[in-house]
Order: sequence, then C-alpha cells, then structure tokens
Amino acid sequence: MSQRNPYSPHTDADRAAMLAAIGAASVDELLGVIPVHARRPRLGAPAGLAELDLFAELSRIASQDRPAGSGPFFLGAGVYRRYIPAAVPLLAARGEFLTAYTPYQPEVSQGTLQAIWEYQSLVADLLAMDVSNASLYDGSTAVAEAALLAVRATGRHRVVVSHDVHPHHRAILRTYSRGPDIEIVEVPDTKALIAAAPGSAGLITANPSFFGTLVDMRAVSEAAHAAGALAIASIEPVSCALLEPPGACGIDVAVGDGQPLGIPMTFGGPYVGIMATTSVLVRQMPGRIVGATQDSNGTRGFVNTLQTREQHIRREKATSNICTNEAVYAIHAAVYLALLGPHGLRSVAARSVAQAHALAARLAAFPGCRVTNDGDFFSEFTLATPLHATELRDALLADDITAGYPLGHDFPERKNELLIACTELTTDDDITALVEGIRARVGAGAPAGASR
Repeated sequence: MSQRNPYSPHTDADRAAMLAAIGAASVDELLGVIPVHARRPRLGAPAGLAELDLFAELSRIASQDRPAGSGPFFLGAGVYRRYIPAAVPLLAARGEFLTAYTPYQPEVSQGTLQAIWEYQSLVADLLAMDVSNASLYDGSTAVAEAALLAVRATGRHRVVVSHDVHPHHRAILRTYSRGPDIEIVEVPDTKALIAAAPGSAGLITANPSFFGTLVDMRAVSEAAHAAGALAIASIEPVSCALLEPPGACGIDVAVGDGQPLGIPMTFGGPYVGIMATTSVLVRQMPGRIVGATQDSNGTRGFVNTLQTREQHIRREKATSNICTNEAVYAIHAAVYLALLGPHGLRSVAARSVAQAHALAARLAAFPGCRVTNDGDFFSEFTLATPLHATELRDALLADDITAGYPLGHDFPERKNELLIACTELTTDDDITALVEGIRARVGAGAPAGASR
C-alpha cells in the first residue's frame, strides 16, 4: 500500500486501475482543468505543529479578520447583513431537524417534513405564488434551474436574461446552459428584454435589479406571455414585504436567494435557493416538494410528493440534477418569517429603504457625486464619484468603513461607481461616518456633478 496518503485504503494498483478505466494517465492529468497553483495551496502555517500550537497559529490568523459589525457596513450586492433574532438559530438547530438522511420515510421524518412544508407555505405566501419547492442550493442555481424549467415547459431553447440580473447568477446560467445546448441571450435592460421575447422560452429579469433599481415586472410578464414564453423574476425576498409581489405581476417563476431571511452571511454561503411557480408548472419544478395529506385514520401528515425517489437517483429522468434541498437554512428562513410576520418584515424593509434614500440624498449633494440609478431604487443604489471606486473603498476601509461594492469588478465601464446597500442595521451614525469619509476624500474642489 502506498504511504503517500495513510488515510486512504486504496493501493497504487487500485489507483492505476481507476485511472485506466477513465482513460487518464495520472491524477495530475485527471485534474488538468484545475490550475497548477490551486491544486496544493500553501496554507502558511509552519509544518509539524502540535494541535495546541496549530490552534494558536490559526487563531492569530483569524484575529486579522474584521467582522462586518465592527464598523459601518454598506456592502450588499446579493448578500446582506440583517438582524437575526436569537430564536432563529435556537429553534432551527433543534435536534429534531438535524439529520443527514433524506426524509423519504415519512413515518420517521414528520418533524423535518412539516418544517419544510411550513417553509414552502410561507415562501408561496410572501411571493404570492401558487406553490414553492423545498428550496434549491442558492439564488444562482435557482435562476439557472428556472431557465431549464422554461425550456422544458415551452420546448424552445433560447432564454433571454437582462444585465440587471446579478452577474454571478448570469455566469452560473451560462455554465448550466452548455450541457443541454441552450442559447443564452444577454441584453442590456428591460426594454431590450421585452423586445427579444418572440421565440424565447423565458425572459429573466430581477426586481430590485442588481443595482437596486425597481423593475416593471408586469411589463416583462405581459411581453413573455404574448410571445408564448415564461416570465422569470429574480427577487430579493425582503422587498416583497413592501413591493407588489411577483405573483401579482403575472410572473410564472419567482426565484431568489433566501439569505436575507435569517441566514448569516458566512463568507458567501451556504445559502438557500428560493423557487416558486404557478400551479400549472408544479410538475416541472426541480428539487424536493413536501405535501400535506391524511393517513387512513384521518391524521394529518407530511410526505415528499410529486417526485419519486427514483427520479432523484436516475439523473436522465429527473427534472434536475439537484436532488436535495438546503433543509437547515430553509428551516432558518421559515422560523425567521414566522417570528417576524408580515408586519415585522414590512418594518424591516421600510427601515432599509428609508436609510438608503437618506444616505443617497446626502451623498448626491457632494460636488462630483451622483446617484446613477435609472429609476426609483429600493434599499441599494449606485453612486458615481470622481475617484476610482476600488481605491475609494480601500481608503474607507482604513477608517473601518465598508463602503460598498465597486461595480468595476463586473462592469469595467463603471469603474468609478460604488453599489451601496442599507439594511435595518444601518444606523444614522453609520450614514454620517460614510458621508464624512467620502466628503474627506472627494474634496470641495471636485468637478460638479448632477444630483439625483
């Protein structure tokens, strides 16, 4: 047996046989698509440390991180710092929900199944849609799965997506489309999206957009339906407490990321993907669906429904290769929604909007600064300044202010713009700190710019 990995039971002969079976000469050839520098990353810790010393070294490294709550925080771009009531993790982490086993046997899984059913019911109610599945992986996979659903439902193979949709979601959509040979057409805005409707399987928009701007979902749905296509909307769930929900606007498939619903930011994941549809599309939905029923004695119970276990195993017959759900975080979202209720969630959304608009008004008054949204915005907006946005962000970080997301990362032509988000945790002092920080760096001598 090889000693290169003492924790693996496979011998050199075993590995050679496996490589021969798949036609690879070596493990390095098998991993050829992974850049060489990324295959064995150096972690920076000295070799041969005892556990106690290693723990101390990792603690030293971790101490260099700055928690989001350590200073004014305006970073959003799809992941938001929101208040999570203490009851959310306490209830969601109860032992009844913590199992690694898929609840195919309802007789031993009623607690988990009911919790997931409650999640589905709350999401469907929030979005004004007929039915929700029991969650997908995250917002990006939900967008991609919605595109596949549209192709199945219409028999067409072209999906049109607006640049207003999160750039990471569009990237995942392009990746998903390669295998089934789906044509993805990206257009600059809602007007172009509507114009491209004829012959399409689906139109994908976002409301609010990636830039925080409010989008007319009703116009998108009307254009899609007139062309025989599906209308797909990527939404931010908290916004639905104030805005007209997608179901009321004629949207066929509503998707999004459930992270704002009681789920911590956790360095970018894991999260939970939201998908809700009209009832006519329920059999096209990917992932898991839990239904309520009665047994032979009339006792209420919960089961996985509409999809057999075999569908999740036989990939070629499945609606998706996503055969599970993010159950733990779906339960977090359900507990969060149940605790806040409609009035509490509306208060969270309203506070976020008020703080964002108050901040935007103060920043737009500076010479050389302007809000660049091409319409009304929700709780996130784009700000153009005379400075390179990345340099401005880095300078503000020195003052412990996380100013926002430089748009130049994804939109090179907008290198002087920051995407700035506010939530219910944004205080008046936070706003003043950012205003004064930008004022100090923009200066009174900058060229005048139009305010919003």
